[in-house]
Amino acid sequence: MGEAFVIVAVRDFANRFLGRGDATITVPSFDGALKPNQKLESAETLLTCETPEDLATDGRNLFIADGQRLMRLDGGSTSEVQTFERPISALCALPGGGLAVALGGREVHLYANASAEQPSLTFADTAFNAINALALADDNTLIATDGSATCGVDDWARDLMELNRTGRVFRLDPGNKGVTLLTQGLGHAFGACAYGSGVLVSESWRHRLVAMTPGAAPRTVLGHLPVYPSRLTKAAGGGYWLTAFTARTQLIEFVLREPAYRRRMMAEIDPAYWVAPRLRSGVSFKEPMQGAHIKTMGVIKPWAPPRSYGLVVRLNADGQPLYSLHSRADGANHGIVAAIEMGDDLVLIAKGPGRVLRLPLAGLAEEFCS
Repeated sequence: MGEAFVIVAVRDFANRFLGRGDATITVPSFDGALKPNQKLESAETLLTCETPEDLATDGRNLFIADGQRLMRLDGGSTSEVQTFERPISALCALPGGGLAVALGGREVHLYANASAEQPSLTFADTAFNAINALALADDNTLIATDGSATCGVDDWARDLMELNRTGRVFRLDPGNKGVTLLTQGLGHAFGACAYGSGVLVSESWRHRLVAMTPGAAPRTVLGHLPVYPSRLTKAAGGGYWLTAFTARTQLIEFVLREPAYRRRMMAEIDPAYWVAPRLRSGVSFKEPMQGAHIKTMGVIKPWAPPRSYGLVVRLNADGQPLYSLHSRADGANHGIVAAIEMGDDLVLIAKGPGRVLRLPLAGLAEEFCS
């Protein structure tokens, strides 16, 4: 045990000294299935919201979490289903037309239907702090990801800057009303989906997808991503849709390895202007520079280092990328935090501009995989 500790300590010191391993500031390139495009910029805007957060569907209706409001989009009409006392932090459709709603990251309510005034069951474990995604497991239990044990559901930038690794994954069992901690110590757990006999989880700060199977150690399914992965949903043809709420940059990677600078930045600068990932950019001249040529003759270049970005990735059944849909640095549909199939369309939330988007599924695979 002592020898192993010494070996790990020496390796970490060597990595920091040489700038390799976890100490590297390089960022993987957008290549292969992640090759950049501007497909998300051609998406139709279904709805503009103040603070859209998550999506769920029962196959006929689309439910949208917008701050404290639960909205329903049926055909071309939008209506408010109900208003909660706290902002909705996650949604999930349940069998039989029910709906699971996470409020403020602190509790999860189960409703027999979306219009029910009172929940049929409430999970309010004292350990909950930042429940940001809900998913239905194959046994009809719920999987809940909790981003951080110390930072609130909307304070994810601080969680990153503090290098926190306190994310958890819980299983919520409506049958026995129990809460089980599946794993902890994750770098911001943000999104999960049933995966074989286990669960596939997005670990944002480690830029990877992790498979958790009962009786086995966590296994990296997709790693070294150039983005911060978030919510996952199943695709009708098999596989998954993975959202990424923003992209990584070398500048941010550098700042993450400078503790003195980060401490001063967090103590002295408005969080809106931290050198940190954002869901939206280009709205203030006070925003930090990202290096390289951001603008040429007043025009933002699509290849500029992005402060915000939009991305959704189509994964196969093994969790490997097939193709991706982008909104680049010069686009507007940034901060993709939710994506769900509904009929013949892919519906997404671009949280940066506050939009619910729709893209026809027909031809997407042929366009990017041919």
